[in-house]
Amino acid sequence: MPQLLGLTGSPSLHSRTEVVADHVLRRLSHSGFETAHLAVRDLPAADLLSARRGEPEIRRALEAVAEADGIVIATPVYKASYTGLLKAFLDLLPQDGLAGKTVLPLVTGGSLAHVLAIDYALRPVLAALGAGHVTAGRFVLDSSVERGHGPDRLRPEAELDLFQAVDEFADAVRAAHPTALTATP
Repeated sequence: MPQLLGLTGSPSLHSRTEVVADHVLRRLSHSGFETAHLAVRDLPAADLLSARRGEPEIRRALEAVAEADGIVIATPVYKASYTGLLKAFLDLLPQDGLAGKTVLPLVTGGSLAHVLAIDYALRPVLAALGAGHVTAGRFVLDSSVERGHGPDRLRPEAELDLFQAVDEFADAVRAAHPTALTATP
């Protein structure tokens, strides 16, 4: 089965972006994929900002990207783009660091004014890193993430739209890795 990595670029511990990414990874896991989650904020800041690729945690993070067949990249919008934290990590990848990978871009933000951040900010860097196929991403309004009263959840209409993108992503990963689906353990 193809391996999928959720890569989140929010610096916040209580991030709506993390809630969205967790929902997506749970759905993909229930669909039979092996999933892992890498929150860039958990990497050592000094190593990340100094581009110390050889340090153990940075090296493991880069290896996780290299080994993944598909990547879900989720970020909040900061200043009309993806976060600097995510940019610092993406800058550590080799020029072809996403070659052959299917990528699902997800962006969260407080206003629909930022919906184009996927296509004008995130998609170009994914293409520059050689992503094999960048599926249709989704923008999720912060107000669609309900927090604080029981488990965090998405409003039904946002969840339905998000899961449509997730299912399209899953189909694209399966199409890109048909032999992994027929292999027996």
